[in-house]
Amino acid sequence: MESVLTSPASVAHILLVYALVISLGLALGRIRVFGVSLGVTFVLFVGLAAGHFGLEVEPHVLGFLRDFGLILFIFFIGLQVGPSFFSSFRSGGIILNGLTVGAILLSIIVTLALWMFSDGIGLPAFLGVHYGAVTNTPGLGATQEALAVMGYTGENIAVAYACAYPLGVVGIILSAIIIRLLFRINLAEEDKAWEADEADKSDAPICFHVEVANGFLHGQALESIRRFIGRPFVCSRRQAAGETEVSSPGPETQVHRGDILRIVSQAENKDSIIAFFGKEADPAVDLLTPHSPVHAETVTVTDPSMNGVRVKDLHLSHYDGLNITRIYRAGMEVFPYRSLHLQLGDRLKVVGPERAITRFASRVGNQRGKLDHPNIISIFVGIMVGILVGILPIAIPGVPVPVKLGLAGGPLVVAILLGRYGPSMRMATYTTNSASLMLRELGIAFFLASVGLAAGDGFADAFMNGNGFLYMGYGVLITMIPLIIIGIVARKVFAINYHSIVGLMAGATTDPPTLAYAATLSEKNSSAVAYSTVYPLAMFLRIITGQILLLIFWTAAT
Repeated sequence: MESVLTSPASVAHILLVYALVISLGLALGRIRVFGVSLGVTFVLFVGLAAGHFGLEVEPHVLGFLRDFGLILFIFFIGLQVGPSFFSSFRSGGIILNGLTVGAILLSIIVTLALWMFSDGIGLPAFLGVHYGAVTNTPGLGATQEALAVMGYTGENIAVAYACAYPLGVVGIILSAIIIRLLFRINLAEEDKAWEADEADKSDAPICFHVEVANGFLHGQALESIRRFIGRPFVCSRRQAAGETEVSSPGPETQVHRGDILRIVSQAENKDSIIAFFGKEADPAVDLLTPHSPVHAETVTVTDPSMNGVRVKDLHLSHYDGLNITRIYRAGMEVFPYRSLHLQLGDRLKVVGPERAITRFASRVGNQRGKLDHPNIISIFVGIMVGILVGILPIAIPGVPVPVKLGLAGGPLVVAILLGRYGPSMRMATYTTNSASLMLRELGIAFFLASVGLAAGDGFADAFMNGNGFLYMGYGVLITMIPLIIIGIVARKVFAINYHSIVGLMAGATTDPPTLAYAATLSEKNSSAVAYSTVYPLAMFLRIITGQILLLIFWTAAT
């Protein structure tokens, strides 16, 4: 019994300490102050308290659980953001991501300026303050790893991180409030403006009806017409001229003058498609009727053999007029381009005869229970490749030492690429949202508990005899100066909606508490859209910038 309570090398003692720190941290993290909670980050502060009062864990075990927890968290973050990482740079995402890069660069500039004009505080400690101020725990882990490789033996930078973090959360929210007061923003009007803007730029497929009035198309097959127009569309229903029966046409179905067709396409292609067919049908016409013999169902891709298969390789012409009109993936509605690769977990909206839909559903699987089994092989192959990528030296001109992505950057890059291109390589990377969230939370909890236990001795001392209050002051400057500048630019130069600005601030600092605060300002998901748009790039840049700064300024820092 005594060894369980006192021996740092005892397995029972190690498990007991971690269980105590993580469970108590998660419980306290649910407490809200003015509507804001620290969530899983409170595990760090409980770990600091436990370490300060003498709870110890064998150093090698502490290091292993810290690094493994960080890898788990980073890898599943990469898998989550991978599908949307590259698409986030399109249209309005370019501006939001550009502003995010600006916010990150400004925070680095402020950090370096404070370091250069400070007296006696090293760059490693300032990087700890920096990551606490921008509330980015993975960046802290990556910087700690880089310092260990460089042989750093100074103050544990997790102490500076912990000092700056609480006011970092407050500072982000305060920056959003300052922007709101500065521009005298009316939240209700911002809601209406956002709704109108989203309706104009939505990439989700739309439906409309056309009447074949172009004599050139009389007797032409839909597949030929699709090539003539040069715009992707799906014809989900057809009503022949002078008839009342509705059918689901296939690629070889011929159309005739007077036919009414229900078309699914992207909004930007609507005018071109209508012009080519002849004219838009009477607004009163709607082939989507309850008594139509054509059925519409949503089937789920669960058969592993379908992972990575292109839509055109499904040969829908073999299914008696069955059509895929849209694909739902990771919360997004996607147009079913013929070159699009299917992924496990995709939900396909299919239209056609009931018997054809049944045959097609059996081919793609449509057994949601199968998705409950995680693809463990892909996960560990991805982690293995990520670690190998992380230890590869990357030479950068002007930097005396090659850069390494490390245990944080390597798995992140590989996970993003797997999330985006894995299905194209026939790799099953799908993991249920609940499983992914559990592994992420488990990983970050182990990491934060380990960091807190390792830095516990120095945290209280930093406030009593060290630079704890100074770290807090520096952290507020690093938090607020860049965000206020970027907020002003976003509003004054680009006229970005206020709710999107708050989401931008939360995403640029990868800060969920700010996103929770944004949810109290509006019932719309406007802030969440901006957050998810910039989050992937922000997370990637936050993780690698600390290491790059160390390599560039290490000589001056030491």
